[in-house]
Amino acid sequence: MANMLTESQAFDNDVQLEELLERVSIRKPEDIRDAAYNLENIARQRGFRAALCADISSGKPMTDADGNCLNADIFGWVKKTERWWADSEYALHCAIPRACRYESEPFWCDETGFHGHAPNSFLDEIDLRSYFSKLQGRYNALIVVPVHLPFGQVSANSFPAINARAGSFSNAFAKYGNLLGTLTRRIISGYVSLSRKSKHIPADCGLSRREAECIRWASIGKTDEEIGEIISVCRSTVRYHIGRAGEKLESVNRTQTVFKATQLGYLGNSHH
Repeated sequence: MANMLTESQAFDNDVQLEELLERVSIRKPEDIRDAAYNLENIARQRGFRAALCADISSGKPMTDADGNCLNADIFGWVKKTERWWADSEYALHCAIPRACRYESEPFWCDETGFHGHAPNSFLDEIDLRSYFSKLQGRYNALIVVPVHLPFGQVSANSFPAINARAGSFSNAFAKYGNLLGTLTRRIISGYVSLSRKSKHIPADCGLSRREAECIRWASIGKTDEEIGEIISVCRSTVRYHIGRAGEKLESVNRTQTVFKATQLGYLGNSHH
């Protein structure tokens, strides 16, 4: 499958891509609405609609500076049956956000399955027949753009093809997949950076080797006594190291300490 950064016919150089990226860049709250409107126009001109979700773990939809829902107000998903972001079970059971957990590059799908730049056996296990049957033929194929963000946040975005015929979508993906992927990453990263009001993790946090080692064993279910035996220290010392790590990570309990250490990549740095 072709792997093109820009459209083969419409773009001759990187300058034109930079112009499109600038149109969807978000640096201040007032930029959100214009960026969404520009992405909508770019997608429509190429035969797609847009549907964005910045965080599949949150029920809060993406909004502009005045609190207007982008998916309804800009992207035109206004029918009651189209308000997928209001479905509390969306992230748990819908095929699209599930697939975005297992893939980081743009891909496309139709009722036959998922298709991308490289095989992904995790996607092969997801059944799309129910998803497309609910669409009742309104869309036969769509491009999906996962965006994996700091702190484990996953963004799931899709571009349903307005007039796509089933079974003939690979050329459209080859032409537009990477372009839509690049633009989506820009708008989502800007939106998330702006909307994240508090830091999930202290910026200057640094764990010692022993603290990371204790948390690594705790993450796989070892008790303080068991960890002490493994690393040859007493139980109280283990509790001290995990407690110190929790203070540095500003955690409220042991579970959150393990979670935050995982997000920062500390657990992969311990050697046993």
